[in-house]
Amino acid sequence: MEKMKVVVCSKYGPPEVLTLKEVEKPFPKDHEVLIKVKATTVHIGDTKVRRLEPGLGPVSDFFFKPLMRIKLGFRGPRIKILGMELAGDIEAIGKDVKRFKIGDPVFGSTEFEFGAYAQYRCMPEDGILAIKPANMTYEEAAPISNGALTALHYLRKANIQKGQKVLVYGASGSVGTYAVQLAKHFGAEVTGICSTANLEMVKSLGADKLIDYSKEDFTQNNDTYDVIFDAVGKIIPSKRKKSLTKSGIYLNVLSLSGNVKLKVEDLIFLKDLCEAGKLKSVIDRRYPLEQIVEAHRYVDKGHKKGHVVITV
Repeated sequence: MEKMKVVVCSKYGPPEVLTLKEVEKPFPKDHEVLIKVKATTVHIGDTKVRRLEPGLGPVSDFFFKPLMRIKLGFRGPRIKILGMELAGDIEAIGKDVKRFKIGDPVFGSTEFEFGAYAQYRCMPEDGILAIKPANMTYEEAAPISNGALTALHYLRKANIQKGQKVLVYGASGSVGTYAVQLAKHFGAEVTGICSTANLEMVKSLGADKLIDYSKEDFTQNNDTYDVIFDAVGKIIPSKRKKSLTKSGIYLNVLSLSGNVKLKVEDLIFLKDLCEAGKLKSVIDRRYPLEQIVEAHRYVDKGHKKGHVVITV
């Protein structure tokens, strides 16, 4: 049998629990495609699973960690190969596949089935998978498949109208960078909140106004917003109420209702936006698959701008 390289997470813990191994290369079932992966990412979901971290504070951790073990695996992740965003080329197809052909460049999300930290990944043809934007590299396309889809999912809940005021908190992160661009596309006046080092980058994505959270508390400036998009889940309820208009909507990407059902139609919508030059990916760093530990270590620091991409 032909072999492939994968990154295995056999137990919960620091980045060092990730190890490079060789396993059998998969073979596509009748309705599946086999993707030769060119790029994946260190998604926040990967790091939270690796650390067994709900990210909801110490009290919540007490209750949720046992529940997470039931869902994800007791001593380590049940799914050993992490990675939920990918881009690559279709190398083989099952006999009943209609949507794709061999050689197609694609991008997609495996969601919580993970498995993208590998040289090859089988995916169902009706999964969250589409032809890659023609004007994007594999590295630029991979994070669109989950980060931008998540931003789009939540922003659509707000039904943004032209001229409304949208605040994006955590505007320089994976989801935040896309939220700024998408809110702008929907006609909003966008205010981005980030650190000093990221102000220019967020401005370049189309933000109309900028707030440096290290120098200014947005709840103290008397501005109100039609939508507050919390891309990092850090705004406490009392603060956000003060800054919302009477009919304003608060969107928290890390909320418990965050079991987002991604749609392939939305992925195709985003592909069209990318090809029209209206959506781009911000890549902070690139690492080869062999340096996955260093990549996770960097993401764990919590200062990344946009995305950390793994080239396979």
